[in-house]
Formats: sequence, structure tokens, C-alpha cells
Amino acid sequence: MSISELAKELLLTPRTIRYYEEVGLIQPLCHEKLSVRLYGPRERARLTLILRGKRLGFSLSEIKEMIELYDVDRTEGLQLERAIAYGEKRLQELDEKILELTLLKEELLDYHHQFKELLKRRNEGKA
Repeated sequence: MSISELAKELLLTPRTIRYYEEVGLIQPLCHEKLSVRLYGPRERARLTLILRGKRLGFSLSEIKEMIELYDVDRTEGLQLERAIAYGEKRLQELDEKILELTLLKEELLDYHHQFKELLKRRNEGKA
């Protein structure tokens, strides 16, 4: 399929797909006679993995490493080990972010309550 067909199917821009080519995440088949790049099932699958990895918060270098491990070990053992390690790291980061947001919410709720009480007392003093 062409770059525009692939981009449309995966809801990406052709520019994004070309960027993934530049950083070595995908490799299209080049058709010299037509001067076009064609993408097969392998590249579509890689793009799907890239999009999933990005949605889960992995860096492009982490995604690239995990994808390339499949070429090194077709049993997927190394790839799975790395995915687990990166996943555990990401889970820890998310837990830290959740704790940070929970504390921020509690602080904001405390200020909200204080300010409402202050406004209430001021309004009572005017009456």
C-alpha cells in the first residue's frame, strides 16, 4: 500500500510515517521504476506496535529496541522480557504521577474549602 493509504488507515500523517522511517522504525519497499514507497503487512504491524507503545507512554527509542529484539530472537523471549521491564518502569512512573496528582487534588480541595469559608464569613459580616 502507498504512504497515503497507510496514513489514512492508521489515522497518521504521511510526515509521521516518513519520520518513523528516518529514525529506523520502519523500512518501506522502494519501487524504483515508480519512485514510490510501498508498505506491506510487516510495516503496518510495526506501525501498529509503535502507536500502541506511544499511547502507553514509551519513548521511541524504547519502542525501537523492543521491535528490533524480534529480529534478534524470533521466539519473542527477549522482546517480552524487555517489554515487561519497560512496562514495570512505566507503571512505577504512573504510580508516582497518580500520587503526585492525588496530593495536589487534596491541597486544592483544602484551599477550596478555606476560601469558601472565608467568603461565607465575609458575606455574613455584611448582612
